[in-house]
Amino acid sequence: MKKLIFILFFMPFLLYSCQYFEKEVPSKEELLKKELKAINWKEVDEFPSFKNCDSISDKIQNQHCFFEYLTQLIQEKLITDTLTVLYPKLDTINVKVTVFQNASIKFEPQFPNDSVVYNRIKIDSILQARLVGFPKINPAIKRGIPVKTQFILPVILKVE
Repeated sequence: MKKLIFILFFMPFLLYSCQYFEKEVPSKEELLKKELKAINWKEVDEFPSFKNCDSISDKIQNQHCFFEYLTQLIQEKLITDTLTVLYPKLDTINVKVTVFQNASIKFEPQFPNDSVVYNRIKIDSILQARLVGFPKINPAIKRGIPVKTQFILPVILKVE
């Protein structure tokens, strides 16, 4: 009799306590949305890099090395060209650099909106002809996947 009373008394507690262990499992879509919101799409995990910058482990120093080396290479390739002769007032040109997932590079000149008129097609053709034969670039990495990156580099044409 005592066992029966004991079972009848504690049975509702046992059945009710099972609900504490039930947890609602979120759907795949909810988890995906939450994860996509958490990702910062404006930044990459690893910046593009050249082989000589790969030994640098610090992310900021690696980025700095990449930009310095790329700017130096562009300046070396353009310094011997006719840009400074054709456009003596043009001392700095902004170059939009696109590094694709497959490690290819695209250069596009960005022109200021001031009163000096440049032959944009001619400058673009000079850039495309001169800015070839770059060392292998490792593309940027986002969550373990190579991604396309774009940035604008100011390239000084007149070094005095």
